[in-house]
Amino acid sequence: MLIFISNRKPKYIQSVLFDFDGTISLIRQGWQDVMIPYFAEVLLKTPHAGTAQEEYRCATEFIELTTGKQTIYQCMQLNDEVVKRGGDAVDPSLYKNEYSKRLMLHIEHRRQSLLSGVTDPDHMMIPGARRFLETLVERNLNLYLASGTDHEYVMEEASLLDVAKYFKGNIFGAKDDLLLNSKAMVIQKILKEQQLSGTTLAGFGDGYVEIENVKDVGGIAIGIAGHEANPSTGWDEWKKRRLTQAGADALVMDFTDIDAIIDYLFKGGFYETD
Repeated sequence: MLIFISNRKPKYIQSVLFDFDGTISLIRQGWQDVMIPYFAEVLLKTPHAGTAQEEYRCATEFIELTTGKQTIYQCMQLNDEVVKRGGDAVDPSLYKNEYSKRLMLHIEHRRQSLLSGVTDPDHMMIPGARRFLETLVERNLNLYLASGTDHEYVMEEASLLDVAKYFKGNIFGAKDDLLLNSKAMVIQKILKEQQLSGTTLAGFGDGYVEIENVKDVGGIAIGIAGHEANPSTGWDEWKKRRLTQAGADALVMDFTDIDAIIDYLFKGGFYETD
Protein backbone atom coordinates (compact mmCIF):
# COMPACT_ATOMS: atom_id res chain seq x y z
CA MET A 1 0.00 0.00 0.00
CA LEU A 2 1.36 3.37 -1.02
CA ILE A 3 -0.19 6.73 -0.26
CA PHE A 4 1.03 9.68 -2.25
CA ILE A 5 1.40 12.83 -0.09
CA SER A 6 3.24 15.48 -2.11
CA ASN A 7 3.06 16.35 -5.80
CA ARG A 8 6.78 15.74 -6.32
CA LYS A 9 7.93 13.02 -8.68
CA PRO A 10 11.23 11.24 -8.10
CA LYS A 11 13.95 12.01 -10.63
CA TYR A 12 16.94 9.82 -11.34
CA ILE A 13 17.26 7.95 -8.00
CA GLN A 14 20.78 6.56 -7.55
CA SER A 15 21.17 6.12 -3.79
CA VAL A 16 18.75 5.00 -1.09
CA LEU A 17 19.07 5.68 2.63
CA PHE A 18 17.30 3.53 5.23
CA ASP A 19 16.67 3.98 8.91
CA PHE A 20 17.05 0.68 10.79
CA ASP A 21 14.75 0.17 13.79
CA GLY A 22 11.12 0.25 12.71
CA THR A 23 12.09 0.61 9.05
CA ILE A 24 13.94 -2.66 8.46
CA SER A 25 14.36 -4.28 11.88
CA LEU A 26 11.76 -5.29 14.45
CA ILE A 27 14.30 -6.54 16.99
CA ARG A 28 13.86 -3.40 19.11
CA GLN A 29 10.10 -3.19 18.68
CA GLY A 30 8.61 -1.83 21.90
CA TRP A 31 11.63 0.29 22.87
CA GLN A 32 9.26 3.14 23.77
CA ASP A 33 7.65 0.86 26.37
CA VAL A 34 11.03 0.73 28.07
CA MET A 35 12.21 4.31 27.65
CA ILE A 36 9.02 6.17 28.55
CA PRO A 37 8.37 4.45 31.91
CA TYR A 38 12.06 4.73 32.83
CA PHE A 39 12.20 8.44 32.04
CA ALA A 40 8.93 9.06 33.91
CA GLU A 41 10.37 7.16 36.87
CA VAL A 42 13.40 9.47 36.90
CA LEU A 43 11.24 12.59 36.70
CA LEU A 44 9.00 11.42 39.54
CA LYS A 45 12.03 11.31 41.85
CA THR A 46 12.78 15.03 41.40
CA PRO A 47 11.94 17.57 44.15
CA HIS A 48 9.22 19.31 42.14
CA ALA A 49 7.82 16.40 40.19
CA GLY A 50 4.29 16.45 38.85
CA THR A 51 1.85 13.58 39.02
CA ALA A 52 2.69 10.21 37.54
CA GLN A 53 0.35 10.95 34.65
CA GLU A 54 1.94 14.35 34.00
CA GLU A 55 5.48 13.01 34.00
CA TYR A 56 4.56 10.08 31.78
CA ARG A 57 2.99 12.50 29.33
CA CYS A 58 6.04 14.79 29.45
CA ALA A 59 8.41 11.88 28.79
CA THR A 60 6.23 10.65 25.95
CA GLU A 61 6.14 14.04 24.27
CA PHE A 62 9.86 14.77 24.23
CA ILE A 63 10.77 11.20 23.30
CA GLU A 64 8.42 11.38 20.34
CA LEU A 65 9.97 14.67 19.26
CA THR A 66 13.49 13.21 19.24
CA THR A 67 12.71 9.77 17.80
CA GLY A 68 15.21 9.03 15.05
CA LYS A 69 18.05 10.97 16.65
CA GLN A 70 20.83 9.30 18.59
CA THR A 71 19.59 7.97 21.95
CA ILE A 72 21.84 10.38 23.83
CA TYR A 73 19.70 13.31 22.66
CA GLN A 74 16.69 11.90 24.47
CA CYS A 75 18.83 11.44 27.57
CA MET A 76 20.08 15.02 27.30
CA GLN A 77 16.48 16.23 27.23
CA LEU A 78 15.71 14.05 30.26
CA ASN A 79 18.59 15.71 32.11
CA ASP A 80 17.18 19.16 31.24
CA GLU A 81 13.74 18.14 32.53
CA VAL A 82 15.27 16.85 35.77
CA VAL A 83 17.03 20.19 36.35
CA LYS A 84 13.78 22.09 35.64
CA ARG A 85 12.20 20.14 38.50
CA GLY A 86 14.96 20.95 40.97
CA GLY A 87 17.00 17.81 40.44
CA ASP A 88 20.74 17.56 39.96
CA ALA A 89 22.31 17.63 36.51
CA VAL A 90 24.21 14.45 35.67
CA ASP A 91 26.10 13.11 32.69
CA PRO A 92 23.30 12.09 30.26
CA SER A 93 25.29 8.98 29.37
CA LEU A 94 24.33 7.61 32.79
CA TYR A 95 20.69 7.69 31.75
CA LYS A 96 21.59 6.19 28.40
CA ASN A 97 23.48 3.32 30.03
CA GLU A 98 20.59 2.47 32.33
CA TYR A 99 18.08 2.65 29.48
CA SER A 100 20.28 0.43 27.31
CA LYS A 101 20.54 -2.12 30.10
CA ARG A 102 16.76 -2.22 30.49
CA LEU A 103 16.18 -2.41 26.75
CA MET A 104 18.61 -5.28 26.32
CA LEU A 105 16.68 -7.23 28.95
CA HIS A 106 13.52 -6.53 26.94
CA ILE A 107 14.92 -7.72 23.59
CA GLU A 108 17.59 -10.28 24.50
CA HIS A 109 15.27 -13.22 23.81
CA ARG A 110 14.83 -11.96 20.24
CA ARG A 111 18.54 -11.59 19.67
CA GLN A 112 19.20 -15.05 21.10
CA SER A 113 16.48 -16.69 19.02
CA LEU A 114 18.03 -15.20 15.88
CA LEU A 115 21.54 -16.17 16.92
CA SER A 116 20.49 -19.77 17.61
CA GLY A 117 18.56 -20.06 14.37
CA VAL A 118 15.24 -20.67 16.11
CA THR A 119 13.71 -17.57 14.51
CA ASP A 120 13.77 -16.86 10.79
CA PRO A 121 15.36 -13.39 10.37
CA ASP A 122 12.53 -12.35 8.04
CA HIS A 123 10.12 -12.72 10.97
CA MET A 124 12.04 -9.98 12.77
CA MET A 125 11.88 -7.58 9.83
CA ILE A 126 9.33 -5.20 8.40
CA PRO A 127 7.34 -7.31 5.90
CA GLY A 128 8.83 -7.25 2.41
CA ALA A 129 12.04 -5.52 3.52
CA ARG A 130 14.45 -8.19 2.35
CA ARG A 131 12.91 -8.56 -1.09
CA PHE A 132 12.86 -4.78 -1.48
CA LEU A 133 16.55 -4.52 -0.55
CA GLU A 134 17.36 -7.29 -3.02
CA THR A 135 15.39 -5.51 -5.73
CA LEU A 136 17.36 -2.30 -5.18
CA VAL A 137 20.66 -4.18 -5.24
CA GLU A 138 19.61 -5.81 -8.52
CA ARG A 139 19.15 -2.29 -9.89
CA ASN A 140 22.75 -1.45 -8.89
CA LEU A 141 21.71 1.26 -6.46
CA ASN A 142 23.94 2.36 -3.59
CA LEU A 143 22.27 1.51 -0.27
CA TYR A 144 23.02 3.18 3.06
CA LEU A 145 21.85 2.43 6.58
CA ALA A 146 21.80 5.13 9.29
CA SER A 147 20.48 4.64 12.81
CA GLY A 148 20.25 6.48 16.11
CA THR A 149 21.06 3.19 17.87
CA ASP A 150 24.68 2.69 18.95
CA HIS A 151 26.88 1.59 16.06
CA GLU A 152 28.00 -1.69 17.65
CA TYR A 153 24.39 -2.79 18.18
CA VAL A 154 23.36 -1.79 14.66
CA MET A 155 26.21 -3.87 13.24
CA GLU A 156 25.32 -6.85 15.44
CA GLU A 157 21.63 -6.74 14.62
CA ALA A 158 22.14 -6.13 10.90
CA SER A 159 24.27 -9.27 10.97
CA LEU A 160 21.64 -11.22 12.91
CA LEU A 161 19.09 -10.27 10.26
CA ASP A 162 21.56 -11.03 7.46
CA VAL A 163 21.05 -7.63 5.84
CA ALA A 164 24.53 -6.11 6.27
CA LYS A 165 25.54 -7.56 2.88
CA TYR A 166 23.11 -5.29 1.05
CA PHE A 167 24.85 -2.14 2.30
CA LYS A 168 28.46 -3.08 1.45
CA GLY A 169 29.96 -1.39 4.49
CA ASN A 170 27.68 1.64 4.37
CA ILE A 171 26.20 1.15 7.85
CA PHE A 172 26.28 4.04 10.32
CA GLY A 173 25.14 3.89 13.93
CA ALA A 174 25.46 6.41 16.74
CA LYS A 175 28.90 7.16 18.17
CA ASP A 176 30.11 9.25 21.10
CA ASP A 177 30.77 12.22 18.82
CA LEU A 178 27.22 13.53 18.27
CA LEU A 179 28.02 14.86 14.81
CA LEU A 180 29.73 11.68 13.67
CA ASN A 181 27.30 9.33 11.90
CA SER A 182 24.27 11.58 12.38
CA LYS A 183 21.76 11.00 9.61
CA ALA A 184 22.39 14.47 8.22
CA MET A 185 26.14 13.71 8.11
CA VAL A 186 25.56 10.39 6.38
CA ILE A 187 23.46 12.12 3.72
CA GLN A 188 26.21 14.67 3.09
CA LYS A 189 28.71 11.80 2.85
CA ILE A 190 26.55 10.05 0.24
CA LEU A 191 26.21 13.15 -1.90
CA LYS A 192 29.87 14.10 -1.64
CA GLU A 193 31.29 10.64 -2.32
CA GLN A 194 28.94 9.94 -5.20
CA GLN A 195 29.10 13.54 -6.46
CA LEU A 196 25.33 13.57 -6.65
CA SER A 197 22.54 16.07 -6.31
CA GLY A 198 20.16 15.59 -3.39
CA THR A 199 17.36 15.00 -5.87
CA THR A 200 18.92 11.62 -6.72
CA LEU A 201 18.51 10.40 -3.12
CA ALA A 202 15.52 8.50 -1.72
CA GLY A 203 15.11 7.82 1.98
CA PHE A 204 12.92 5.44 3.98
CA GLY A 205 12.19 5.81 7.69
CA ASP A 206 9.60 5.74 10.44
CA GLY A 207 10.86 8.83 12.29
CA TYR A 208 10.67 12.51 11.46
CA VAL A 209 14.46 13.00 11.60
CA GLU A 210 15.35 10.99 8.50
CA ILE A 211 12.31 12.36 6.65
CA GLU A 212 13.36 15.96 7.33
CA ASN A 213 17.05 15.29 6.62
CA VAL A 214 16.28 13.76 3.22
CA LYS A 215 13.87 16.57 2.33
CA ASP A 216 16.44 19.20 3.37
CA VAL A 217 18.71 18.16 0.49
CA GLY A 218 15.90 17.85 -2.04
CA GLY A 219 15.52 14.07 -1.86
CA ILE A 220 12.40 11.91 -1.91
CA ALA A 221 11.30 10.79 1.56
CA ILE A 222 9.02 7.80 2.10
CA GLY A 223 7.61 7.14 5.56
CA ILE A 224 7.08 3.65 6.98
CA ALA A 225 3.84 3.92 8.92
CA GLY A 226 2.56 0.43 9.68
CA HIS A 227 2.08 -1.18 13.09
CA GLU A 228 5.36 -2.59 14.41
CA ALA A 229 3.78 -4.80 17.06
CA ASN A 230 1.43 -6.37 14.52
CA PRO A 231 2.97 -5.95 11.07
CA SER A 232 0.73 -5.87 7.99
CA THR A 233 -2.41 -5.29 10.08
CA GLY A 234 -2.98 -1.68 9.08
CA TRP A 235 -1.72 1.85 9.47
CA ASP A 236 -0.29 3.23 12.69
CA GLU A 237 -2.33 6.44 12.64
CA TRP A 238 0.08 8.29 14.93
CA LYS A 239 3.03 7.49 12.66
CA LYS A 240 0.96 8.37 9.62
CA ARG A 241 0.17 11.84 10.98
CA ARG A 242 3.69 12.40 12.29
CA LEU A 243 5.43 11.46 9.05
CA THR A 244 3.00 13.50 6.99
CA GLN A 245 3.72 16.52 9.20
CA ALA A 246 7.47 15.88 8.80
CA GLY A 247 7.07 16.29 5.04
CA ALA A 248 7.07 12.72 3.70
CA ASP A 249 6.40 12.57 -0.04
CA ALA A 250 4.69 9.20 0.28
CA LEU A 251 3.75 6.65 2.94
CA VAL A 252 3.79 2.86 2.98
CA MET A 253 2.76 0.44 5.73
CA ASP A 254 5.64 -1.87 4.83
CA PHE A 255 7.47 -3.08 1.73
CA THR A 256 5.07 -5.77 0.58
CA ASP A 257 3.71 -3.72 -2.33
CA ILE A 258 7.10 -3.65 -4.02
CA ASP A 259 5.69 -2.97 -7.48
CA ALA A 260 3.96 0.22 -6.34
CA ILE A 261 7.10 1.50 -4.60
CA ILE A 262 9.34 0.68 -7.56
CA ASP A 263 6.90 2.31 -9.97
CA TYR A 264 6.85 5.44 -7.82
CA LEU A 265 10.63 5.69 -7.48
CA PHE A 266 11.74 4.71 -10.96
CA LYS A 267 8.82 4.84 -13.38
CA GLY A 268 7.13 8.08 -12.45
CA GLY A 269 4.18 6.36 -10.76
CA PHE A 270 1.80 8.98 -9.45
CA TYR A 271 -1.09 7.36 -7.66
CA GLU A 272 -2.52 6.09 -4.41
CA THR A 273 -3.13 2.44 -3.71
CA ASP A 274 -5.12 0.94 -0.86
